[in-house]
Amino acid sequence: MSLGLCVQFFVREGARQDGRPIHEWLFEQAKAEGIPGGSVFRASAGYGRHGLVEDSFFELGGRLPETVEFFGEQDKIERLIDRVGQAGLKLVYLTYPVRCGITGAE
Repeated sequence: MSLGLCVQFFVREGARQDGRPIHEWLFEQAKAEGIPGGSVFRASAGYGRHGLVEDSFFELGGRLPETVEFFGEQDKIERLIDRVGQAGLKLVYLTYPVRCGITGAE
């Protein structure tokens, strides 16, 4: 088991950076920092500074919130956050300590 830090970036579905979906750009930046992997989660509804947004059959794409999440060593996560800010992005994020392990491993 190892100790580390988890970061979650909150983005809008369809947001782009350097011409690519923002989660792809974040994955590339995390990889450059040596963070081994990440995930993106699309919400079915969200409430925030832009009000309530919900998924529906008639909803146009690109408006729902997404969370892009990474975990790794604290210094790598902090460098990733700095890199995102230096790129001029103003993303809401949160961090919290995590313990990482693999079930069944000794």
